[in-house]
Amino acid sequence: MRPSPGARLRSAATVPRGLAVAAGYAWRVLLLGALGYAVFVVLQRVEFVAAAVFVALVLTAVLRPLTNLLARGLPRVLALVLTVVAAAAVLAGLLALAVALETSHSAELGTEFHGGLNRIERWAQGPPLHLPAHTVADLPSKVGKFLSAHRSALVSTALSNAGRIFEVVTGTALALFCAIFFIYSGDRMWDWFVAQLPTGGRPRCDRVGRVAWRTFAGYTRGIMIVSASNALLVAVALLVLQVPLVLPLTMLEFLASFVPLVGSPVALAVASTVALATRGPWTALLVLALIVVIGQIEGHVLQPLVMSWAARIHPVAVALSVAAGGLVVGVVGAVVAVPVVSVAWAVFGELRKGSGGGAEP
Repeated sequence: MRPSPGARLRSAATVPRGLAVAAGYAWRVLLLGALGYAVFVVLQRVEFVAAAVFVALVLTAVLRPLTNLLARGLPRVLALVLTVVAAAAVLAGLLALAVALETSHSAELGTEFHGGLNRIERWAQGPPLHLPAHTVADLPSKVGKFLSAHRSALVSTALSNAGRIFEVVTGTALALFCAIFFIYSGDRMWDWFVAQLPTGGRPRCDRVGRVAWRTFAGYTRGIMIVSASNALLVAVALLVLQVPLVLPLTMLEFLASFVPLVGSPVALAVASTVALATRGPWTALLVLALIVVIGQIEGHVLQPLVMSWAARIHPVAVALSVAAGGLVVGVVGAVVAVPVVSVAWAVFGELRKGSGGGAEP
């Protein structure tokens, strides 16, 4: 026998309002969590394609403004070709310069490293470590024995990395292919996608999509400027301190700065190791001091100034995002975590506005 409406009302009245509201939010959060997990599983299945599309979006965010600028006086196809050629020329020039510098100074660098290792051995034998001389002297031989004992594992690792290199090359080609079409006709592609949706949901989807792209593009351009600024500061400091491998270390700093809060200190730690082996402990300490200097400049000047057009999130949220992304996906997760969180927060803020119109990107 079905309960009467009055009985159902009395039963519902026995549930505290706070518990009912919490239960309503709980099942919605669980549903969103299940949806997010399903998306994550799908992306893991197509990780290669997802990474290529992400790189294509990054290239689009960086190169599209230049294409739009050139398209004011040139046909868009020609503007796109000039943009791609200019970007490829800059990248090839930097790689060629790095290889040329490394080749020209390889003999000198080997001598400096050998002398630096001797300085490290003498320093380890003195205060405050006071390591025995035979312990320090046996380190090179122990390293050689380790390499000999694990030669097969190292060879298999190198072969697997060769396969990864082929995947990287293929993924880069796919990313460039997608980026060319995104830059040339990305707006028309988006309009076509919105037109396939139900009529009632098109305005909101279009508004949210444009906010998401504006946030992603703003973050991408901003992090490029921040990374270039950090790399320039590191290059000047290493040149003043006469640390070798300035260009490779500068490029490492530029790439590492794409991981907020963590990447730059790691790159400078590598630079300090090179400085320790070639210039001595005092120079290495000065390079380590750059971690504090660059961190202050990035946190108090560059981030607030450059990231003003992107969704700004709290440094605690940035740190947690980087840590979670790194634990779940690795280095790639640490790189994409902050832009994903920034876009999600911007979309959430836009959805909270209700049916109000959004600004065009």
